[in-house]
Amino acid sequence: MTAADTTTPAKVPPPRQAPPPRLPDAPPRKPTSSGAGTPWLLLAPCLLILALVLGYPLVRLVTLSFQKFGQSQLWGFQPAESVGFDNFTKVLGDGEFWAVVVRTIVFAAGCVIFTMVVGMLIALLLQRVSGWVKTLVNIALVASWGMPIIVATTVFKWLFDADYGILNALLSKLPGVEMIGHNWFASGPQGLAVIMLLVVWGAVPFVVITLSAGLTQVPKEMEEAARLDGAGAWGVFRYVTLPILKPIIVMVTTLSVIWDMGVFPQVFVMRNGHPEAEFQLLTTYSYDRAFVVNDYAQGSAIALLTVVLLLGVVAVYMRQMLKIGEVE
Repeated sequence: MTAADTTTPAKVPPPRQAPPPRLPDAPPRKPTSSGAGTPWLLLAPCLLILALVLGYPLVRLVTLSFQKFGQSQLWGFQPAESVGFDNFTKVLGDGEFWAVVVRTIVFAAGCVIFTMVVGMLIALLLQRVSGWVKTLVNIALVASWGMPIIVATTVFKWLFDADYGILNALLSKLPGVEMIGHNWFASGPQGLAVIMLLVVWGAVPFVVITLSAGLTQVPKEMEEAARLDGAGAWGVFRYVTLPILKPIIVMVTTLSVIWDMGVFPQVFVMRNGHPEAEFQLLTTYSYDRAFVVNDYAQGSAIALLTVVLLLGVVAVYMRQMLKIGEVE
């Protein structure tokens, strides 16, 4: 037997079949008139509910702000008369209104700044703690976030009570400090600082949870590369973390401005339903004019001016949302 007889013959691969001829691309299908209307038909119930829930109150608010509307008009003794821009002229010519505007802007700015700084610090801290500590902190954040505003405000009233508040008792234990009987609401700035603390306490959980989700998207390789280049902790945060988180920070900041400009129950409940002049914000001032003075038209004008003040912030928020949508 020769070597040629024992060698296994090599298998010849089957010939490859020629690919089928490519058919010409079909022309793009034009949307039919019935297909174009389907999305609007599906959205119609939602749009109708939005128009009823949001549109009607807004239209009513605008209408009232251009009328003379008090209790006589409310009970039908007199018809509502159109007064043009008289309500706006009175409001804008009132020095108390501008004092309330400045107080509201300062209050909202303080709330937003403290909320964002504290929220960012806690979010960064959560990246460096163990899993069980992170779980405990998240449980505490969600619990505080889920607490009703009225309950939280009542708890803060007890904490800062002049006679029985635990804060005064703890501060009085410090050497040289006597805070028993101190009334935190005797002056506007101190009282608003307490209310600001309450607002920040309630807003921080949302910011922490949102920023923590954003921090998970920061590539670790970029942070390591920055450290190898000699960047410290601040440098890594300044040049790596912050630019990546910028869209989220802008979105959360604009939302915080809108929410903090609309703070109402914290002030209303903390001052037992009758906020003094030095505690008035735009929301409580509008309520006071409408339902305490019974000048519903001026209250509507103040509420409408508040909406106009917030339009710039809303524009920034919508622009950021559209940019995120374009990226996706």
